[in-house]
Amino acid sequence: QVQLVESGGGLVQPGGSLRLSCAASGLTFYAMSWHRQAPGKERELVAAISSAGDSTNYADSVKGRFTISRDFAKNTVYLQMNSLKPEDTAVYYCKARSTITGDYWGKGTLVTVSS
Repeated sequence: QVQLVESGGGLVQPGGSLRLSCAASGLTFYAMSWHRQAPGKERELVAAISSAGDSTNYADSVKGRFTISRDFAKNTVYLQMNSLKPEDTAVYYCKARSTITGDYWGKGTLVTVSS
């Protein structure tokens, strides 16, 4: 059984910070990524990290503000979000990519940035 569970979402004021967690069970050493979907918009890639954790990439809109990392011992991927803006409001999803069995998605966690 492969399961991804996101947590850490909530309400935060503009300029604030939040850290999202994605706890994985049934798998490890997968390439991982965070995606988000705002109301009325398509889901977009936010950040990605390689299976070995030695390579990352980010959407232009979050560069310099967000950081993706992973803890192999805990089978957990994190997304540290700083200097949050109202336009960051979205449901954030965690994804694991397997070259053998395909992709796995979490159910999402809502982040709301508002004063």
